[in-house]
Amino acid sequence: MNNALSNYYRILSGKAKPRFKSADLDRKIKQAGKILESCELCERKCRINRAEGRLGFCRAGTEWRIFGAHSHFGEESELVPSGTIFLAGCTMRCVYCQNAPQSIKPELGEMWSDKEVAEWIDKKHKEGCRNINFVSPDCYLWNILKVLKLVKSDIPVVWNSNAYYSEKTAELLKGIVDVYLLDFRYFNEKCAIELSSAPNYPEAAKRNHLIANKDAEMIIRVLVMPNHIECDAKPILKWIKENLGAGTRVNILAQYHPCWKAMEYKEINRALSMEECGEVVVYAKRIGLKNL
Repeated sequence: MNNALSNYYRILSGKAKPRFKSADLDRKIKQAGKILESCELCERKCRINRAEGRLGFCRAGTEWRIFGAHSHFGEESELVPSGTIFLAGCTMRCVYCQNAPQSIKPELGEMWSDKEVAEWIDKKHKEGCRNINFVSPDCYLWNILKVLKLVKSDIPVVWNSNAYYSEKTAELLKGIVDVYLLDFRYFNEKCAIELSSAPNYPEAAKRNHLIANKDAEMIIRVLVMPNHIECDAKPILKWIKENLGAGTRVNILAQYHPCWKAMEYKEINRALSMEECGEVVVYAKRIGLKNL
């Protein structure tokens, strides 16, 4: 796809419709519901029967659990204002998560019905939000598909994910998402396991970025963490350049600060310095990335 987000702007200008309007939602809803019976929505593939009320690693059930919903003006400039829904329950356990514990404990989220979510989305569209932005959406794919069938407005869908979802989820997202807003957090699996309890994260992230790049528009977020520049940030940027192209839209995030349980990990128990961030940005430009 065009990494300058050309199709997204065509949607915003009214020259194209959001992709979910033409997608086979009934079929996808049925398939997602079937997956819940032996859940493989994320790379972890717990294979537990969520449809019967059992809980896997994410601890999400079959109902919406939301811990925040508002017009967001702090996202990438292409996306704001963004109608953002923060979902409670995550497929990873980042020790530095800025939204924990609400983000990782569904029971701390408020229960919404499909109708309430759809009405909220339509309301935000009328208020001028340029998209609906689902944050940490992977374990709620079935719920999201059902809601999109109820949404009346022509509003683009942003999939704001840690990129740790399964091949089955990636397949169901095709034709649904207008902009993939994906993290690329780790290039070293040891780091992924130690800091986010996410085995096989690098391979899952590579696979999902490649698929997303072919399916729709994409923005990649690279969070720079202290002492993880050589093992993660720089190799990630190099991989992006070599596999997705120099024009890929990349947002190098410099706002890391230790929170949640980060103080228990010496190498990340401090804020990122301006020098460290500058080093990563200079590296990205030196290897030829042009859309930062």
